Amino acid sequence: MLNKFPSSITALLDQRADGHSLPAGLYTRDDVFQADLDVFFANHWIYVGLECDVPEAGDAVVIDIGNTSLIILRDDDNEIRVVRNVCRHRGSRILDPGPTVISKLVCPYHQWAYELTGELSYAPHMGKDFDKSCKSLKAVNFKSIGGLIYICLSDNPPEDIADLEQAMLERLAPYDIPNAKIAHQMDVIEKGNWKLTIENNRECYHCSANHPELCVSFVDLDFGYDPESLSPEDREQAEAHFSMYEARTKAWEEEGFPSAAIEHMRNCETNFRTQRLIIAGAGESQTEDATAASSKLIGHMTRKDLGDMHLWGHNSWNHFMGDHAVTAIVIPLSADTTLVRTKWLVHRDAVEGIDYDLHKLTHVWIETTNQDADLVARSHSGIQDPAYEPGPYSRFSEVALNDFGTWYVERMRSHGY
Repeated sequence: MLNKFPSSITALLDQRADGHSLPAGLYTRDDVFQADLDVFFANHWIYVGLECDVPEAGDAVVIDIGNTSLIILRDDDNEIRVVRNVCRHRGSRILDPGPTVISKLVCPYHQWAYELTGELSYAPHMGKDFDKSCKSLKAVNFKSIGGLIYICLSDNPPEDIADLEQAMLERLAPYDIPNAKIAHQMDVIEKGNWKLTIENNRECYHCSANHPELCVSFVDLDFGYDPESLSPEDREQAEAHFSMYEARTKAWEEEGFPSAAIEHMRNCETNFRTQRLIIAGAGESQTEDATAASSKLIGHMTRKDLGDMHLWGHNSWNHFMGDHAVTAIVIPLSADTTLVRTKWLVHRDAVEGIDYDLHKLTHVWIETTNQDADLVARSHSGIQDPAYEPGPYSRFSEVALNDFGTWYVERMRSHGY
């Protein structure tokens, strides 16, 4: 691989100390941003959408990642396809960003037309000897894992995506995500580097001070705590909580619901973590009062007491509950701006205003996402200050951040930086 700035990026990677945040340049520099797009968004599997984004034949949605534009669509045989949004004539974009409904893919420039399989069917004024068969739209490697669509732009995608499949297919099956309905979608542009977005999501050290809505249903101690910093009463409560966790996880698994933590965080290519988390309070859902937002449970679910099946990836986080699911995609836009696209999913037959209240369904994660955007912006602004130097992670509450930083450096080096 020919890297434009190999030595300077390598020097930054060499400066990273275990247990500490990354050097400033790894968050702020444009050459690092381009390297990140190449390594983590072109050569690794990334989460880009859902089967239920395109529920019917002819449905299509465009997603852009750097200079790459992809079309996710459902063809006439109800099969999911992912193709590059580049006409094989002179490279024009075929579809605009966002969702649409089509019978064929027709390039607006010169009217070249493609079937929903990607095959070129019409190319006017190209002569009788023109061979259409070699000008199909370029397909992209993809996998639907329980209804979540992962793509890899490389011709040699990491094989350990199989570990994610093995972990999640059984865990996601009861939620029937392929047949869910998107009740709401929100795009937020965070004023910070994508790695800060992911780091912020991977710890709850900040939750009690910044996420009052989320903390009704979310237990921040689940992500670690320093027992010496707690009062004897709080320490006793925390110990009781984790004893309950052990018992609840055992019971869930005996009932046929895989729940234990699976961490695929270091010495791997496909980075993920999953665990069934206890929901606090009423224990049903991540809402203002921790009760279910939808009376019609999602998928094949028949219980509201199965907690929150969470799944992290290096560009996503997801929460699957008895009544609904929340899924977020992280897409870098520049070194200092990041798109966070959040979707709320309900049972395909759930009716707004009858089965669920949209405000109750969305309020907690709308507030949490906006609060996180402010925190990421504050962090990115401070990292640009000459006074910034990498700070120590909490060995109790920020272990996952250290794992992510270590994995990031490992993967950059494995790609020649």
